[in-house]
Amino acid sequence: MKRNDGRNSNEQRNTKIITSYMPYADGSALIKNGNTHVICTATVEKNIPRWMKGSGRGWITAEYSMIPRSSQERIRRDRSGNMNGRSQEIQRLIGRSIRSAVDLEELGEMTIIIDCDVIRADGGTRTAAITGSFVALYEALKKLYDKGIISTIPVKEFIAAISVGIVNNNPILDLNYIEDSSAEVDLNVVMTETGKFIEIQGTGEGDTFSKKELDTLIELSEKGISHLIKLQKDSILSIN
Repeated sequence: MKRNDGRNSNEQRNTKIITSYMPYADGSALIKNGNTHVICTATVEKNIPRWMKGSGRGWITAEYSMIPRSSQERIRRDRSGNMNGRSQEIQRLIGRSIRSAVDLEELGEMTIIIDCDVIRADGGTRTAAITGSFVALYEALKKLYDKGIISTIPVKEFIAAISVGIVNNNPILDLNYIEDSSAEVDLNVVMTETGKFIEIQGTGEGDTFSKKELDTLIELSEKGISHLIKLQKDSILSIN
């Protein structure tokens, strides 16, 4: 199947990760996944939520938003106390995903806040945000380690995420906006480098799908995530 942007069905978009993109952040990355661009930053705070006091464990949380003209039509800004449901869902997904990659006991009583700002949207913003956030997190953890604040970089496994779906009865990898908006089946998959699943969000948008089709989509996602984790590792080598 040839797609609207010329890719084959099992071909993902060109992805680039630029580390240390925001000079004042503890860790940051700009991830460009085709025409979807997301700035991810990590901020370290020397405190934890009140309900965790005395636990000896750290915490990681995330915030996500799309700037008004990241899309073809202006998106209204999320405001305090008036965040739309989609943004809430996505930032919870990012937080869950990133926490699963870190030994929070090794982190100690600190909080890392991940901020994801979509500056250009063409489908797959949540999955790009997860992949970029991990790199921003790693940079922040490396700085803590280099300063002797933590004794090890408490990453259990690399993680990344990608979208897969069925469009015109064809399973495809890494959907852009046109494909996503017309997909019969849409999946977002978050995985570790050893092939363990963190989250699978799947919906039959216009039709049902079989276990065989699901297995095919999972295989496609494994291919894409393996490539993204290699890119993450290559980009982390450039962190000073």
